[in-house]
Amino acid sequence: MGRRCKLLRFDMKPFLKWPGGKRWLVSKYSHLFPEKFETYIEPFLGSGSVFFYLLPQKAILGDANAELMATYSGLRDDPFAVEDALLAHEMNHCGSYYYSVRDSRPRTSQMKAARFIYLNRTCFNGIYRVNRDGEFNVPKGTKSAVLFDDDDFDKASEALSRAQIHVSDFEALVDKAGPNDFIFADPPYTVRHNSNAFIKYNENLFSWTDQVRLADALARARDRGSEVMVTNANHHAVRSLYKDRSFFLRSISRFSSISADPRRRNQFEELIVLSEPKSVETRSTNDNHK
Repeated sequence: MGRRCKLLRFDMKPFLKWPGGKRWLVSKYSHLFPEKFETYIEPFLGSGSVFFYLLPQKAILGDANAELMATYSGLRDDPFAVEDALLAHEMNHCGSYYYSVRDSRPRTSQMKAARFIYLNRTCFNGIYRVNRDGEFNVPKGTKSAVLFDDDDFDKASEALSRAQIHVSDFEALVDKAGPNDFIFADPPYTVRHNSNAFIKYNENLFSWTDQVRLADALARARDRGSEVMVTNANHHAVRSLYKDRSFFLRSISRFSSISADPRRRNQFEELIVLSEPKSVETRSTNDNHK
């Protein structure tokens, strides 16, 4: 059995915005993360709030979104080329330029990464959405800043250099977990008790069958000795799914401003699923991005 790694936390800010992200979890509930583990595994990476908070020595990171994972690979391999390309995007940014970049298909991993980050930072509300052909189709937003003062692509690259990066179905990554590994899973929320504009979109990406398959894979990993943490919709069907597999359930209440409609920005509950019993204080926060 390998030696459990010590964490190198300094609360590094993710370089991507991601609707439904978990910066609120990092800022309010970091005590739920294990202090030590061998390999960190995150099969729904998004913008990686938990990964960039924990900064593990060993990690397996994945997502089914190939463009997202190409962004991480490109930044890992040459952060300076990505930053130079982002500077060019910032200098040329305008309406017509945004749509020309949105329609472009760069060939190198660094140019792919720069395109993804540029669109993420200047599109409407930081939304990631694709059409039936898998093409990003979010319109231009009101923000024009592409590079931020607190960007640290070099340190992000260093953190990613210690990780395996995969374009993968979640089950294959969860099945890699062994004793003393830590799995954090934040799947698309396909069931929620309150109004959610992303329900139909998420259902196309991640069906209820996938929810069941995920719960089964995580239960197998727990039984192999992995520690598991899941965030999900606090819905009776999801609660039953994990309760039936002997996980520990905790609900939290928080504020969300993810909706473009101000009338839908209010308190709602989320579910935290744990393989070990831990105390959770119910708090509120207005941070929505990883």
